[in-house]
Amino acid sequence: MIRPEFIALIRRFSEVLCAIAAFGVGLWLILLGGYLLTPVGTAIAAFGIAWGILALRRLRFVQTIDSPGVVEVDEGQIGYLGPQSGGYVAIPELVELRLLSLRGRRVWRLKQADGQALLIPVDASGADKLFDAFASLPGMNTLALVNALAPSLSTGSTALSLAATTQTIWHRKTAAALPGQDRPDLPENA
Repeated sequence: MIRPEFIALIRRFSEVLCAIAAFGVGLWLILLGGYLLTPVGTAIAAFGIAWGILALRRLRFVQTIDSPGVVEVDEGQIGYLGPQSGGYVAIPELVELRLLSLRGRRVWRLKQADGQALLIPVDASGADKLFDAFASLPGMNTLALVNALAPSLSTGSTALSLAATTQTIWHRKTAAALPGQDRPDLPENA
């Protein structure tokens, strides 16, 4: 009875729709008025707005699945299981996040403190889970993260689109830049 395309569209925008519903409940409580319902409604409406902004950023982060391999995010580590490469990196050990464009394909480059790097295609299955993992990094600007995935203005030249480009999205601040702060990469007894 309901078209599958419409159901897919509703599923894609479900988080945004839930945020709009929360905002609507908050406004309804505000309109009811009173010493209790107005502050509660204001809090719920503010929550709905914040949730809506985050949901829209997550929605912009999602790419269509076009690359082989599967991304896993589980208990503080990110894994990519691809047909020719793969591996795992620990989220607390990450020191740099870059978006690379190699031969027309965009990949995330996650670098650990020990120098190991993991390349994950932007359009791999499960890559949408990376948004929350990346957002948990200290000092991450989620708006810059989402804007990095926005399609760039093409110049029409195939040679330029196939050239390797890199964009640093995030890097961990060093202990020298933050005097008086504990270094997260050293044990407490060091």
